[in-house]
Amino acid sequence: MLAFVLTTASYFFLEFPWYYLILPPFLYSLVLAVGSAFIGLGFFVKSVCKAETNQKTLSLSFDDGPDATKTPLILETLKVNQIKASFFVIGKKIKGNEALLKQIREEGHIIANHSFSHSYFYDFYPTKKVIEDLRLNNNTIKEIIGLTPTLFRPPYGVTNPNIARAVKQLELISIGWNVRSLDTVITDTNKLLKRVTDRIKPGSILLFHDTGSNTLETLKEIILFAQKNGYRIVSLTELLKINAYEES
Repeated sequence: MLAFVLTTASYFFLEFPWYYLILPPFLYSLVLAVGSAFIGLGFFVKSVCKAETNQKTLSLSFDDGPDATKTPLILETLKVNQIKASFFVIGKKIKGNEALLKQIREEGHIIANHSFSHSYFYDFYPTKKVIEDLRLNNNTIKEIIGLTPTLFRPPYGVTNPNIARAVKQLELISIGWNVRSLDTVITDTNKLLKRVTDRIKPGSILLFHDTGSNTLETLKEIILFAQKNGYRIVSLTELLKINAYEES
């Protein structure tokens, strides 16, 4: 804003094109937009997007569940392969899927907070509303599994000052990713698989959705890829050395 004020003041004393006046606010808005959209930049919220390690380990995470149809199939595949993953759940989807949420926990997977509403307008929520939304989801989860999550993934991976203040006040750990599958967009399993495998590195956190139409088949191939290439698939708590729930 200081640059904008100085530029405006200078306009009346120096000769330069009028459109120079809009350059500072444009660049400022651009920086804010990029900082909000890319969680890995940590512009507003410091998010853990990978582990700093040379060991060939990676972790699987699934957003937007629980889904009554697709989540059980993913759980079965994980169980057969003895793999633990993390499920960032939406609170409003829990009703009617309480048994499924219990199953996720009982089979050793992490349940984390992905907001209660997952509203398209989440980025416009004031801080108080974000806090209420996150707290409601944590309370809903706790009523079912008896544990309060400490891990949070912002809806759409978008952050801003209001979300940052809410995360700080609730003492949550923001979890991002460094391998985004785009499994809700890419419909070709081979293309999806290539996109993911080309980006896997030691310490990677992979983002999938247990609502994607071809996520299950891709998951099976990712597991085979990991086995062939010497990668261990571990939970986020093991990968990042953090706690997934509040200590009682």
